[in-house]
Amino acid sequence: MSEISILAIDLAKNSFQVCGVKADGVAVFNRSVSRTRLIQLLSDQKACIVAMEACATSHYWGRMAQAHGHEVRIIPAIYVKPFVKRQKNDFADAAAIAEAASRPSMSFVAVKSAEKQGRAVAFRTHQSFVR
Repeated sequence: MSEISILAIDLAKNSFQVCGVKADGVAVFNRSVSRTRLIQLLSDQKACIVAMEACATSHYWGRMAQAHGHEVRIIPAIYVKPFVKRQKNDFADAAAIAEAASRPSMSFVAVKSAEKQGRAVAFRTHQSFVR
């Protein structure tokens, strides 16, 4: 597993599609893992880039990856879409996330702390009541 330079994760509720890519861009694996297996994979893997599409849980998983020493790259979904080569499915999405994360000019979202994310939720909730 030490040859992996990018772990691209397509997030879901219970099972996640994870694509491991070497520095030369060759995919080593692209498989579905459970929530507990993902945590184990993050702890077993040497420090690398962990990339995921921006969504509701990406900041939580970003904090989990950072806790294990990984560099996290959260990519807005609109920037991942052009890299999907075939039909949209979890396998293709994970490969597209890996491709997008390897681009030097790609823009990434910073991982929010739990406190900052909580404040944002409270603000959005307040805004919906004010309207």
